[in-house]
Amino acid sequence: MRAPRAARPLLKRSRCSSAPISAAGAPSCAAIWPGHTPTEVRAHDRLLGVPVLERADAARFANARRSEGKRLVFTNGVFDLLHPGHVRYLQQARALGDLLIVGLNTDRSVKANKGPERPITPEHERAEVLSALGCVDVVTIFDEETPFNLIEELQPDVLVKGADWAHDAVVGRDIVEARGGQVVRIAVEEGHSTTNLVERARRSRPNTR
Repeated sequence: MRAPRAARPLLKRSRCSSAPISAAGAPSCAAIWPGHTPTEVRAHDRLLGVPVLERADAARFANARRSEGKRLVFTNGVFDLLHPGHVRYLQQARALGDLLIVGLNTDRSVKANKGPERPITPEHERAEVLSALGCVDVVTIFDEETPFNLIEELQPDVLVKGADWAHDAVVGRDIVEARGGQVVRIAVEEGHSTTNLVERARRSRPNTR
């Protein structure tokens, strides 16, 4: 009798080990959580199988990969209700270098930028979904309303934003360009947005009294 096939893992792994990042910057898929105790972080890591790292480890990861001659790409966003437009954007960003680091806004910073009804999906779930994408190498959560400080810490070679941003308005542009890096604006796909998804969901609900 054939032995039953082992269950497939819930999270896709691509180019990344399942081990947490080391001080030397060993590669991993990484979600980084501010405001949590080490015990909470380790418990979450065991439950999800996603390495959970401090923000300083993301900078060490970037430094280690840069010393190996890797081209580091950075982008940031809310990535609420992940949709095909998000995925294609991230795939294009990843194609611009060797590693893609994604900065993810905390729930608090999203509310400050977009209003009290957002995000729909909480930060730990948004980070989990992003970490499962094969085109994403590291996810780090930041609580500031802009990624300026995070970009300064990571020093990416390529900074990616949507083409709806004017070049001069891209936060962190001066940091990247000062060290010979590149700012790339990727076209936003029409018809794909979290706002559209929310509106479609509202219209599909039956009227209730």
